[in-house]
Amino acid sequence: MDEIVKAALKKWPNVPACRGWLALDARGDWYMRDDRIQAAGPFPQVKGSRITHDKLKDFIHRNYEVDERGQWYFQNGPQRVYVELEAAPFVWRVHADPGGLVQVHAHTGLTATPKAAWLDEHGRLFLDTTLGFGVVHSLDMEAAAQAVEQGEWQVQEGRFEDFPQRFGYVLSPQRAQGEG
Repeated sequence: MDEIVKAALKKWPNVPACRGWLALDARGDWYMRDDRIQAAGPFPQVKGSRITHDKLKDFIHRNYEVDERGQWYFQNGPQRVYVELEAAPFVWRVHADPGGLVQVHAHTGLTATPKAAWLDEHGRLFLDTTLGFGVVHSLDMEAAAQAVEQGEWQVQEGRFEDFPQRFGYVLSPQRAQGEG
């Protein structure tokens, strides 16, 4: 967490949390969801405005955390902005180097080591890693398939609706609070 964020938390410790205004899709893109967008429908059916500003995305990534209930949030100064998730808290980018070594990085840029691989009923590949649980980016399925074929990852089958409870995360903190 950024030092400026920590200082803001100390200065203003009781700022109410915000829910429904920020979302992460299954491709690792962040979306702002104002009142009008939230009224138009739930995420991901109605996504909102994609955040394209690199410095803002970097700031979100550095201050992206999880609370004790498995609700992911962005600590924006003194305010927690809870994140609506399309699939999982992380989106994995998978790359095979020329020697065939498969590397996994989160949409936040952090490196992860896979512990288990899961395939849901929609054909999406998820990885449980040293950082947490996430979905493999759709553009990286070739490199992921290479890891499976090489025996690096043993894939288990599971149902998408079971993953949040099994891996301890909340898809919609807004719905969990009964706010939408």
